[in-house]
Amino acid sequence: MSVIRDYLDPTRSIWGQAAFIALFAVAGGLIAAFGGPLAAAAVFLALVAIFIVLRDIEVGFWGVILVVTLIPFATLPIDIGLIPTFLDLAIGAVVGVWALAIVTGQQKTITLSPITLPLVIFILMAIFAFIFGMSNGPLTPTLLRKFAELLISLGLVLVIIDYCSSWDRLQRLVKVLLLAGAAASAVAIGLWLLPDDTANSALNVLQRLGYPGGWVIRYIEENPELAERAIGTSVDPNVLGGLLLMIGALAGPQLVTKEPLFSRRVTILIIGLIYVALILTFSRSAMLGLASGLLFVTAVRYRRLLPYMLAAALLLLLLPVAQDYITRFIEGAQGQDLATQMRFGEYKDAITLIQRYPIFGVGFAGTPDIDIYLGVANVYLTIAQVMGLVGLLSFFAIVATIFGYAFLNRQWFKSHPKQDAVWLGLHAALGGALVAGFFDHYLFNLEFHHAVTAYWMIVGLAVASTYLGAASSATESD
Repeated sequence: MSVIRDYLDPTRSIWGQAAFIALFAVAGGLIAAFGGPLAAAAVFLALVAIFIVLRDIEVGFWGVILVVTLIPFATLPIDIGLIPTFLDLAIGAVVGVWALAIVTGQQKTITLSPITLPLVIFILMAIFAFIFGMSNGPLTPTLLRKFAELLISLGLVLVIIDYCSSWDRLQRLVKVLLLAGAAASAVAIGLWLLPDDTANSALNVLQRLGYPGGWVIRYIEENPELAERAIGTSVDPNVLGGLLLMIGALAGPQLVTKEPLFSRRVTILIIGLIYVALILTFSRSAMLGLASGLLFVTAVRYRRLLPYMLAAALLLLLLPVAQDYITRFIEGAQGQDLATQMRFGEYKDAITLIQRYPIFGVGFAGTPDIDIYLGVANVYLTIAQVMGLVGLLSFFAIVATIFGYAFLNRQWFKSHPKQDAVWLGLHAALGGALVAGFFDHYLFNLEFHHAVTAYWMIVGLAVASTYLGAASSATESD
């Protein structure tokens, strides 16, 4: 069996490499003939990426992280009834290589954790809701692809937990995530600082990768007379804010731990870029989520810093630059601004839908009644709409399992500051995202595959960190 596997694996056998190159040449020639040089170049890069991932799956994880943070909406210039995205390719390569190792017997076991069962149940519930609701709308190739993307992002959790069998592996992925978040933040800040016309022209270059064109710069309440909102390459400021709040909460403990992953200067630079870019998104839900995540870290491990944190927050609130934020938060709390009023309307309509179809929801294709619709700026109502209250309860079961598992294994981390900072940061990122989820829906929105992937990737890393802590504790006690 091992001989057969070596011949099948293009990274182990000269014959496998020759077959890979031959397939490469034939596919490239056909695509160049029918799709043009740009399509051929894209396929060339895709096949090179797959070959690299075959040699080292960790590089595949890096690719997923870089696509999620830097070019989340990029697509291949190929239309095969649907247009595959760079993220589809990256995640597909990782999951495919992992599955191949299991099928060929190269990997004998799979790491299971307490989250495995509730996650599998949630995936099955999503599949059931999709099938159950197919009569409510047309089954298009795009819908099918987006639902498959959701499932593969959920399944990525299991792959990450299985891969992160050591602290070195997990910490390297966290380092890449922090650096990629800082790079995305630098891009967002740079574009925000440019004149609007120049920034818009720069972003329009991305049309070649499937990005929207035209005027893409965003403003508060879509009013050019108000402040510009940073979007980076994430198209939507709230989505960028959601991504940065998770990475920002992950980075927070690195600033106060005795053993950060990077040097103190690099850590400060990373956190500074992320927090500044997050502020420039003017995303109130993201700021609230970040504050919640950092408050979680302070309450769990650094209570002595709470007075200083409150003093710093008060100082920031007094700065002139913060006055626009304060005004927007007050308007939001009072329901005075247009965005909040639209949210209230969405909440009301979503509750109407859930009341009519409470058990299993209406699925992902559409709604059976013309007076109700899918779409609400709240992740929990979104899940209840498409998967019903049963689906929402299964999601809560996942969340309860993650934090319950962490709580039961918290003691070991107190005496291991380097691992503790990573473990705390990952759970703070999840907590912050769950708070922001009350006001946004990108964590479970088929239109924002990269945001869904980012959240569930952090779920996998968080559970893996607890698993490693529990295993280390058991080893040390023996």
